[in-house]
Amino acid sequence: QVQLAESGGGSVQAGGSLRLSCAAHGYTYSSYCMGWFRQAPGKEREGVALIDGTGTTTYADSVKGRFSISSDNAKNTLYLQMNSLKPEDTAMYYCAADWTDDDCNEESIESGGITLPYWGQGTQVTVSS
Repeated sequence: QVQLAESGGGSVQAGGSLRLSCAAHGYTYSSYCMGWFRQAPGKEREGVALIDGTGTTTYADSVKGRFSISSDNAKNTLYLQMNSLKPEDTAMYYCAADWTDDDCNEESIESGGITLPYWGQGTQVTVSS
């Protein structure tokens, strides 16, 4: 059974940095799509960044140049390095995955990842001004 576990969230002042991690258990596929999504109170879930098994990345416009997604296949771990954080980045951040790279595109970012079947429980990020 596939399990995703996020960590690394916390509280930080505007302009600060955080690195989120997502440990994946229960799969060993070379072809995949993994990504980060977020949801703020009262708002719909939105895509942040995606990465596929070839290392190709896709980002939401709101985080381009500030966030960087990466994966360590040997450790089955996904990362999100978040720099120059803003108060509007405050949200619960979720890791998601699929074992095909068909979903690694802008449509998944824009749809909030509705086609990805596996999700973690989330980690809270709070950015104060």
